[in-house]
Amino acid sequence: MTDKRIVLTTCGSLEEARKIAHALIERRLAACVNIVPQIESVYRWQGKVETAAECLLVIKTTAGMFARLRDALHELHSYETPECIAIGIEDGSAAYLEWIGESVR
Repeated sequence: MTDKRIVLTTCGSLEEARKIAHALIERRLAACVNIVPQIESVYRWQGKVETAAECLLVIKTTAGMFARLRDALHELHSYETPECIAIGIEDGSAAYLEWIGESVR
């Protein structure tokens, strides 16, 4: 296991996804944010089943930056309860993992 993390969140528009991605990179909270447009999400919210068109953000960061990144997502996001899930990176290219670490310092 490394100290690197992939964080997932969704946004209601491509404009919001880009705004959040740029802010996370500018604040050095993430090394890279991939924006996957046009996903469909089905979920339960306030007792009802909802369907929404969203964008998925795949964010690369470190364990040490996760709390600050999570706080930034809550600050920047339009959703009342934005998705924020961190997944540990078991292994990977040593050079890429090092780059993630250097990018968020």
